[in-house]
Amino acid sequence: MSNDASKNQTGSSLEDNIKEKRRKLDTKTIVIIGLLVAMEIILNRFLSINAWNIKIGFSFVPIVLAAVLFGPIHAAVVGGLGDLLGAILFPIGAYFPGFTLTAVLMGLVWGFFLHKEQTIPRILASVGINQFILGLVVNTFWISVLYGSPYGPLFVTRIFQALVLTVVQAVVIYGIGKAAPRLTKFLVV
Repeated sequence: MSNDASKNQTGSSLEDNIKEKRRKLDTKTIVIIGLLVAMEIILNRFLSINAWNIKIGFSFVPIVLAAVLFGPIHAAVVGGLGDLLGAILFPIGAYFPGFTLTAVLMGLVWGFFLHKEQTIPRILASVGINQFILGLVVNTFWISVLYGSPYGPLFVTRIFQALVLTVVQAVVIYGIGKAAPRLTKFLVV
């Protein structure tokens, strides 16, 4: 009986060690996160269509990759750091912390929905929350506050952006989900 108890203790301590190792940031993870932040900045600041009230691009891809590979915290870090550093290094307009908060929340949403599995319902739920709640409702509010524009007309003009990006993001994330097993073997220890 004591032999079973020691096996359970050893088994649980081994499990705890594995969990602890996964929680630690090793060099490889830090490098990958740094590369994803750099990708987010480049895609957001240089390869997106930007106007004062509309933005269309693929800057979500590095955040989704962080979400799929590492989970919500890492995705939130990629989203938040990408927005903050991008705004400092390559400003498009005035820096507003609300957009950084939204980027962090988007990373969390993608991480919670996409880290373990990328099924169609999970993809649609994450994209829907990010596009229609965080992107359309919250970011429209931030734009309204930042520029002093009325919320209602801004909201209406941004609906088309949310619809287009919903389709684009769902298709791209589905592709990322299909490639995730190969990416995980290559990138994650």
